[in-house]
Amino acid sequence: MRILHTSDWHLGRSFHRVSLLDAQAAYLDHLVDTVREHEVDAVVVAGDVYDRAVPPLSAVRLFDDALHRLAAAGVPAVMISGNHDSARRLGVGAGLIGRAGIHLRTDPAHCHAPVVLADTHGDVAFYGLPYLEPALVKDVLKAGRTSHEAVLTAAMDRVRADLAGRPATTRSVVLAHAFVAGGEPSDSERDITVGGVAAVPTGVFDGVDYVALGHLHGSQAVTDRVRYSGSPLAYSFSEADHRKTMWLIDLDASGAVTGERIDCPVPRRLARLRGRLDALLEDPALDRHEDAWVEATLTDPVRPAEPMARLAERFPHTLALVFEPDRAPGDPETSYARRLRGRDDQSIAEDFVAHVRGGCGTDERERAVLRGAFDHVRVEDGVREVNR
Repeated sequence: MRILHTSDWHLGRSFHRVSLLDAQAAYLDHLVDTVREHEVDAVVVAGDVYDRAVPPLSAVRLFDDALHRLAAAGVPAVMISGNHDSARRLGVGAGLIGRAGIHLRTDPAHCHAPVVLADTHGDVAFYGLPYLEPALVKDVLKAGRTSHEAVLTAAMDRVRADLAGRPATTRSVVLAHAFVAGGEPSDSERDITVGGVAAVPTGVFDGVDYVALGHLHGSQAVTDRVRYSGSPLAYSFSEADHRKTMWLIDLDASGAVTGERIDCPVPRRLARLRGRLDALLEDPALDRHEDAWVEATLTDPVRPAEPMARLAERFPHTLALVFEPDRAPGDPETSYARRLRGRDDQSIAEDFVAHVRGGCGTDERERAVLRGAFDHVRVEDGVREVNR
């Protein structure tokens, strides 16, 4: 069976206030063309169809058009909700839409009920695990603990139990939206940390032939059988070096996996430039970036006058400006910025407690209180987003 694995469309998202609607429409055109050109048997979309729980009407129209075109092509699709989607809204009408071959899986309680498709070698069971927010699904899945690993393990135990009751020749595909250990993140994924831990081990998914992951925006193979398709478009400058692709997966009669990356259209290249303003404006080696979307980091010791306007004369698509002035190694502003760089909220809060106590750090009970507070705020924000 030939499967096209994609995810993280984020329909409705912009890039530094630049609309990506046309680029997202071009990507969906490309997806449908790829399905036809490569004679794809099934499309899987591993979450984050939309960028927010209540997407703009223009994004809904794009999604609706894509569904109609896939249905018209006679190619079944299996889709799950991600952490950016409203599972309830995305799942409205799933029963009716399923009759057209578009299978929306948004209810965690039914993650063990597969979409079963067949090829000349027999059945392939597609299990859709929507994004599982631990605090919201722990009881539904009888997970016992409030963690990503616990709820995904509970969901996969249900999947393995269902698969064990099927003919031994049944091959299996799992769709999941999660941060799996070994994956390389970027700046544009929403934080899903719970209890200080975001990643789950690959062993959670043992026992199935292929795992189609969503959430991380870089296309990558964690193992031969566990892969991220990545987002089809760049959604932050941290993705400047990404090659945006989809996975074309062939599943043979034994369940062995081979994969090929299919490139996605690039609306405009990204460039991250760094240096003093005059050097950026004069360096002939930067000519190739004049038509790119640009993030410029200026290192001038003193902030220059009208930097954005001056940059835009040479790089008209400059979208982001960052100031990191060259400073002496002992400068307090430099050392503070370095201390914060790459730190998470938990560690910053623990350092703050130690600072106000004159160097006396947090104990395990206090660290647990801080973790609980950050988890509570993040979950409450997620619930409010879903209920908007």
